[in-house]
Amino acid sequence: MARDYDFDALLSVADTDSQRKKIQAVRQFGVSQGARELKITRRAMQMVLQRLVRLAARRGLSVQHDMTHAVPAEYEVRGVSTLYNADGKVSQQWVKSRLRDDDAARAMREAIEEMAAEYRGTAKPVKAPARSVSNLLTVIPLGDPHIGAYAWAEEAGEDFDVNIARQDLLAAAGRLVDVAPPTERALIVNLGDFFHADSLSQLTKSGHKLDVDTRWPRVLRLGCHLMVDLITLALRKHAKVEVINAIGNHDDHSSIMLSAFLEAWFHAEPRVHVHPTTSKFHYVEFGRCLIGVTHGDTVKHLALGELMASDQPEAWGRTLHRYWYTGHIHHTSKTELRGAVVESFRTLAAKDAWHASQGYRSGRDMYAIVLDAEHGEIERHRCDIRQVR
Repeated sequence: MARDYDFDALLSVADTDSQRKKIQAVRQFGVSQGARELKITRRAMQMVLQRLVRLAARRGLSVQHDMTHAVPAEYEVRGVSTLYNADGKVSQQWVKSRLRDDDAARAMREAIEEMAAEYRGTAKPVKAPARSVSNLLTVIPLGDPHIGAYAWAEEAGEDFDVNIARQDLLAAAGRLVDVAPPTERALIVNLGDFFHADSLSQLTKSGHKLDVDTRWPRVLRLGCHLMVDLITLALRKHAKVEVINAIGNHDDHSSIMLSAFLEAWFHAEPRVHVHPTTSKFHYVEFGRCLIGVTHGDTVKHLALGELMASDQPEAWGRTLHRYWYTGHIHHTSKTELRGAVVESFRTLAAKDAWHASQGYRSGRDMYAIVLDAEHGEIERHRCDIRQVR
């Protein structure tokens, strides 16, 4: 029956003129006659109404359940607690809400559009190096940068924010690029958790509040520009630069956005290749070397060897030196399996209050690893955080 619907609530959540016409038709004629007036089936009309009723309820509007207080458009209701008096009237009501996932994605798109509008046309090509060594590959792993994390020295032992993260990463990368040989190819491996938070809510997947510096759109902007600067730095030393952005447990959405941004930024630069961030696992073959990259939060280290053989059987057969590079645990770990070596890397990021209180005390450093196409790893260079402070 038409009287069963809160038409004002439905109109407030309708997104299109077509939806609004259907609501008005039902309000005027009822469901069956309204469907006939619009020349659609009754079932089609009911499906639209049911979808709008559910959407209104998520916004906090369901009169028949005494839900009459709408949350802002970018939020959805997580729960409503209602206290009734002796007469059955509402005495008090508590409405809990959270940021809608689709609005988090919209905010991400808006941040990208803003950055593109602000910096469109400012990217300048970098002159290729005069010489390069073709049988060597330089790999620069970025262990869990956590751009946007915040730490207060009195709480966590050391200050940390977006500006400090940028300064540390660029300084360490600059030092490593300087000492690495002029290999033809360089592979920048972001091992995941490049961003500390994945949405405006600044919560983990399990709902825990993160210590975050500044606003999320600003963190996205500064993080993207930082990665552009790291790639540009490598382009001055290496003829070709490849980039892998692994999906972390802190940035499973913004890691995808980061790759899309970098691909767009360097779309006219043939010396840069950004690998698509469409899987938790990435593979790069170089001579007799096979590199696997994953954040490390979904598969145990001991299973990664057989996973590589399963995912890349032909490359496995062609290669002799096989490496997995992972992050996630924030400390050094190296395990030799049957046919592959799995290594996890430290982070340059400082501990936040929670990690400090839990007793985490791992060192902070960054590496440049040089692989020979025939002989595998032949050298590595280490930069400790204290060398760039």
